[in-house]
Amino acid sequence: MEAPRPLRLAVGQRAALSKTITEADIRTFAALTGDHNPLHLDAAFAGRSRFGRPIAHGILVAGVLSAALGTALPGPGAIYLSQTLKFLRPVYSGDTVTATVEVIAYREDKGIVTLRTTCANQAGAPVVEGEAVLLVAR
Repeated sequence: MEAPRPLRLAVGQRAALSKTITEADIRTFAALTGDHNPLHLDAAFAGRSRFGRPIAHGILVAGVLSAALGTALPGPGAIYLSQTLKFLRPVYSGDTVTATVEVIAYREDKGIVTLRTTCANQAGAPVVEGEAVLLVAR
């Protein structure tokens, strides 16, 4: 297997990736993780909540950030060291989430990049924000 090639990273670089969250995604995530909270899966239960209907798991939504980091910037070969997350709004089945990642610091000598991470819904409203630190090839 070929080693990842070194990246040319610079503060201010950005990338984005979008995904529409489906009911099938939510059910598959619940099956994979064992998180069967009825707030995500039961319309009657969720209908009595402050959200009025089932919401996607927050970590499922944050997974779109992971996809952007692993495929776009910094891209293949990058490994998570840490990620902070603040959940701002619910995401519902049918919402399109756009994950945007932006380089805010890069230690080329250590191969460590820090990125601002945000997810917004189709209306442009932020739903998740945070910061990621990744190890990249030097």
